[in-house]
Formats: sequence, C-alpha cells, structure tokens
Amino acid sequence: MHRVIISGIGAEIPEPVITNEELVASFNSWVDTENARRADTGEPLLQKSDSDFIVHASGVKSRHVIEREGILDPTRMSPRIPARPDDALSLEAEFGIASARKALAHAGVDGSDIDLVICSASHHQRPYPAIAIEMQEALGTKGAGFDMGLGCSSAAAALHVAVNLVRAGAHKRVLVSTPEIITGHLNFRDRQTHFIFGDASVAMVVEGLAQGEKRPGRFEVLDTRTWTQMSNNIRTNLGYYTRTAQEDPYMINLEGNLIKQVGNKVFKEVTVAGQKFIVEFLAEHGLTPGGIRRFWLHQANARMNAMILKLSFGHDVDHDRAPMVLE
Repeated sequence: MHRVIISGIGAEIPEPVITNEELVASFNSWVDTENARRADTGEPLLQKSDSDFIVHASGVKSRHVIEREGILDPTRMSPRIPARPDDALSLEAEFGIASARKALAHAGVDGSDIDLVICSASHHQRPYPAIAIEMQEALGTKGAGFDMGLGCSSAAAALHVAVNLVRAGAHKRVLVSTPEIITGHLNFRDRQTHFIFGDASVAMVVEGLAQGEKRPGRFEVLDTRTWTQMSNNIRTNLGYYTRTAQEDPYMINLEGNLIKQVGNKVFKEVTVAGQKFIVEFLAEHGLTPGGIRRFWLHQANARMNAMILKLSFGHDVDHDRAPMVLE
C-alpha cells in the first residue's frame, strides 16, 4: 500500500460578484410582477426576500458567478451562457482546466505526468463525451478520464476515489478537478435557495509518496471515509428523462425540476449526521476533535458548520480552527 499526498492544489474564481443586496433587488422586482399577476388569479402571494434573512439563514454575503447580468435581470433570472460548437472547448472543461493548470504547477508536474483525470461536480454540462476526457485531451494527460458527482460532496468523493486508486497502485498520479457552475441550475425565483450557491473551480493532484520520501508543505492523506444517506430535502428532478414525462417532449418545462430544498430539515439532518461521522471517524484513529488543528467544512452555510463544530467540541469554535470563506 502506497503513502499518498495531495501534491498540488488550484482554484479558479470568476471575477463577477453578486452581493445579497443586488440579488434581493432582482428577486423582489420579480416578486412584484408575479404578485400583480397572482392578485388577478387569486393565487397565494409570494414573500419578498431581504439581505438579513439571507445572512441569518446561510452566512452568505456575496457570491462569485460566471455571468451576472442574466441572473440579475428580473425578466430572465438565469446566467447567459452562449452555446459553443462541438469542436470548441466546453465551458465546464475550460473552467476545470483553469484550476487544473494551477494545481499542476503547484505540484511541479505537467499534463503528461498525469495518468487519470477525474472531473467531479454536482452538475455536468453533458453526459458524454465525458468532460474529464475533454480535459484529458486539452491537457495532454495519459491514461483515462471519467466524470462523477455526489452533490455538494463531489470534490471530497473524488478525492476519496483518487487517494484509494493511488494507494492501491492502480494509478501513479491523479488529477481531480471540480468545476462547479451551479448558477446554471439554480432557481433564482425560489426564495429558499436562490442565494445559496455561486460558481468556482478547484483542482488537486494526488500521487504516491515513496518510502522515506518527504514533501515539505504538502498534505499526506492518512485515511478517507465516505458515508451517504438518502434524503429528499434537497433535490433536483431535472435530467435526461424530464422531457419523457411531458406532453410535448421537445419543450422542457423547468417548473418543479430545478434545485429545491427544505432548509430547516437539511440543517437538522446534516448537523447531526456530520457531527457523528466526524467524531466516530477520528475515534477510529485514536483522535478527538480537540486534537485536530484545522477543520475544512462545507462552505455553503456558516450556521450549519458552526453547529457541527459546536456539537463535536462541546463549545463554539473560531475561524482559525475552522476557516470560512463566506465573508
């Protein structure tokens, strides 16, 4: 069994930013128009949003996005992402490559030193050809490539796969890239979810470490663990069968098919399960939360992270121990 390290990391963050105030102004403008229509039909009126609600619910104050004008247009409320010809690099591959090149440079290797590419994201631009294989060709990597996804845990799940493939000797050096363009799938007309996510791409190079070899400044992976549990409290029904359930299969109806969640139930499920998972995993290695210098938790909800840590430690934990990027 090989020792394994994360030898390189990279991140690509889009420049455009949308603040809570801008997002709320767009949403409330649409609500005004929609409520005027509903007043005539007798449908229940929609509730407006505000920045205080968003910060209290999530801790999010702003988000980086691929494209902001389309999102903030109350008549559209979706990013404008032009289609590209088949022989051009796809947006997801382009985004993934941007972070991948930074990770390769950090690791001191180039594409030809990679023998597996994993593109793991909560949403993929298409089912095939795999985005990972498109990246593989553009980067000049060897071996194979495949796509995978596990919602918000996509990067962590891919790291688990990469580490164990290297540890088993199946691959020498794996590139993991997670290009998340979640704004393309968000429902910006849903008060409960429109503020949660933005866009970003991250990448890691995972490789073996020879016996006795040292790589200062790099993280050695001692162990990884995965665990999943079914829940409908955060869900999307948009997929390649969506059109088959509709009267006109050539006109896709997005109503009810975009991301939706029951926030309070997600909070309860994740905080309880997260704390239990962390404590039990550390205990298997003779460790306690107090013996860990730093925790990197899911960066989508500050309240959720704070509660997981409080349950794990028995007291509040500061941002030095558990950094947050939401502010």
